Amino acid sequence: MKVILVTGGAGFIGSHLCERLLKDGNAVICLDNFFTGQKRSVVHLLDNPYFELVRHDVTQPYYAEVDEIYNLACPASPVHYQYNPIKTSKTSVMGAINMLGLAKRIRAKMLQASTSEVYGDPKVHPQVESYWGNVNPIGLRSCYDEGKRCAETLCMDYNRQNGVRVKIIRIFNTYGPRMFLHDGRVVSNFVVQALLDEDITIYGDGTQTRSFQYVDDLVEGMIRMMATEDSFVGPVNIGNPGEFTIKELAEKVIELTGSKSKLVYKPLPADDPTQRKPDITLAKTKLDWSPSIQLEDGLKKTIAYFEDELVRMGMVARK
Repeated sequence: MKVILVTGGAGFIGSHLCERLLKDGNAVICLDNFFTGQKRSVVHLLDNPYFELVRHDVTQPYYAEVDEIYNLACPASPVHYQYNPIKTSKTSVMGAINMLGLAKRIRAKMLQASTSEVYGDPKVHPQVESYWGNVNPIGLRSCYDEGKRCAETLCMDYNRQNGVRVKIIRIFNTYGPRMFLHDGRVVSNFVVQALLDEDITIYGDGTQTRSFQYVDDLVEGMIRMMATEDSFVGPVNIGNPGEFTIKELAEKVIELTGSKSKLVYKPLPADDPTQRKPDITLAKTKLDWSPSIQLEDGLKKTIAYFEDELVRMGMVARK
């Protein structure tokens, strides 16, 4: 049995990762300051004797004897990471420093959850790991984009200078149950608006593209990356290469929910990328990984989750 630390473990992705790690027979320490994470996301794990929930902010040092660290802590939706951009940068940079310092001290292996946002508004399509990106360093999104880029830099320097075993993955748009109702991400926005029969808000003309992966596929990729040989650091793209326009996504959500919602268009936010699609050749080669869950199947599970949440909150009646 390995003891595994998951920072941001009560978040959307973190809660699914904790669940999977426990299922695989590990002991898990879930660290979260509950800025965007929720106890509700992990409450079903609290009866497991091998699960420990700790309220802690990764900008402060943390000490524990563990075998592996998954560093996921950081608000990931524009609504949340722009709420306090200085805090966002500190979480990415100081959080990485503290977790890398812990990994160095106890000789643990660490996986850094980076993001497709390191590519910015890409001029290379699809995005390959060797592409350095096109990021605005002083824009509204910079706290997240540059914070994650700096975290990658720290991982590489701790690896080269101190021999810390690190893994870097770049996560592309991910969706699924336990997303937050009002986190500002496109899938949750569209699903909630559709279930409430509200107008679906599209920013821009809807021709910008995204690639959507279901959370279970991401978790599988993370675990496979952690298990690779120490000499392989990454970074590795983890995402679904199926590419859809935002308008196509909205129309698919309306179809699956049977909603009466109409599409409305608003101005595109600053620095919003026009294209996003991962090249996953490296993940296929090194991890023997590729996503297995199609968009429609994943959306059905996500819609069912949000419908349950809205019924629980008394916002809709069950259909």
